[in-house]
Formats: sequence, C-alpha cells, structure tokens
Amino acid sequence: MSERISREELVKIYDIEITFFDSLEESGLLKTEKIDEVKYLLYDELPAFERFANWHYDLEVNLPGMEIIHDLLEKMEVLREENRKLSRFAALGGNL
Repeated sequence: MSERISREELVKIYDIEITFFDSLEESGLLKTEKIDEVKYLLYDELPAFERFANWHYDLEVNLPGMEIIHDLLEKMEVLREENRKLSRFAALGGNL
C-alpha cells in the first residue's frame, strides 16, 4: 500500500480551506484515493499540492490560473525531453 495522508490532516497541517483542496481534486490537478469515505492524497502528489498551495496562498493565483500554469509547465517538460533526445541524436551524428 502506498503512503498517503488524509485530506483532513493536510487541511490542518497546511492551514488551508478544505474547499481549496476539493477544487484542486475536482479540476484534476490532484489525484486522490477514497477509502471508507475518507479522501487521501498519496505522498507522491504532495509536491504538486504544496506547489498549488504556494501559488494560491502566496501568489494569489486562482484555480484557472493554476490550471494554465500547470499545463504550460507540463508542455515545457515535454519540450525539454524532446530537446534532450534531439541533442543526443545530433551528438551521435544525426544519421538515421
């Protein structure tokens, strides 16, 4: 079983509104597990949760803004990986 933390614990630890957590889940920015009517966030998702909380509470970014920023960062990572592959290909002589 994966390590996880309940939604209620996160709300207390990070001092956030439960509606903020729920909106992240509903928008698809966070993936949760539900066991016996309790929602859990996997520890693997914790860095993303912390990033969203920082964007929202420290930078005052709203949910649509977070969705856009998240999407753009994912696209940038895909482009970085493509660039790495092309660089390796070019370093090998670029011949197919």
